[in-house]
Amino acid sequence: MCLVVKKHAASLVAVAFVLAGCGGGWEGGKTPGIQTVLQIKVWPHGKDRGALREWRLHCDLAGGTHPAPEKACERLFALAGPFAPTPGDAVCTEIYGGPAIAEVEGLFRGETVDARFTRMDGCEIARWDRHAFLFPVKRESS
Repeated sequence: MCLVVKKHAASLVAVAFVLAGCGGGWEGGKTPGIQTVLQIKVWPHGKDRGALREWRLHCDLAGGTHPAPEKACERLFALAGPFAPTPGDAVCTEIYGGPAIAEVEGLFRGETVDARFTRMDGCEIARWDRHAFLFPVKRESS
């Protein structure tokens, strides 16, 4: 009997390791083994002119105070390098998209995140627009 239980326990451990290594994408509200907890702060009218809006987003089991956590997590995991800054050598249009500012801090896939989003030029506007699902607020345009 003891031998059967040990073999069964060993099988369960092996299955757990296999399942932990599977996937890497979004599956029905749970992303196994990937810690994602974000604090999102947005000043829709700029830091000097408006109230702060704030959310927490958890993606291991979609939740937090974000208004649409499952959808936000799904979209976030679909982006490649979602918190990478605009490259320093990028050629950007000189267009102003308004004073809105967003900051995202925490963990994404277990890695530290400290990202800032603005609408100061064409590259930053495009970056903001790709991430707008994280900060669903009306913003003031110039």
